[in-house]
Amino acid sequence: MITHQLSIFAENKPGRLAAVTQALGREKINIRATTIATSDTFGVITLIVDDPPRAEAVLKKAGMTVRLSPVLAVVIPDEPGGLDRLTQLMYAEKININNAYGFVLEGGQKAIFVVSVDRVEAAEKLLEAHGFQTLDSQSLSAIEPIHNPKR
Repeated sequence: MITHQLSIFAENKPGRLAAVTQALGREKINIRATTIATSDTFGVITLIVDDPPRAEAVLKKAGMTVRLSPVLAVVIPDEPGGLDRLTQLMYAEKININNAYGFVLEGGQKAIFVVSVDRVEAAEKLLEAHGFQTLDSQSLSAIEPIHNPKR
């Protein structure tokens, strides 16, 4: 399954991330994963959210430069070599990983590795043929968060 990520291009200065989270929070859009990469003056905030098309519209309406792009959220075992199996498979098929980030699920048995690749449909078929599970936006949103017992 293919999911979508948002890439928000922003100046590297205080308040840019706060503006993004405020706009999404106000509209009850849940952020499921995020990364931030910056250079001297500009950066890219990458998000996985529970409603990507609506989040894109909300952020554009708030005056932000946003790109919605297809990615694969791949379930991998949280063990040594779990990620290697995925990357070696992509390499063998000459599928380039342009961007990636991951997170471990509660319990530490599975992880989600989100990949942006040059041939997303081919990668999806390849992963399916080799027994990898991929998640769409709905499935990612259904993942139970780790609860903080101190709250």
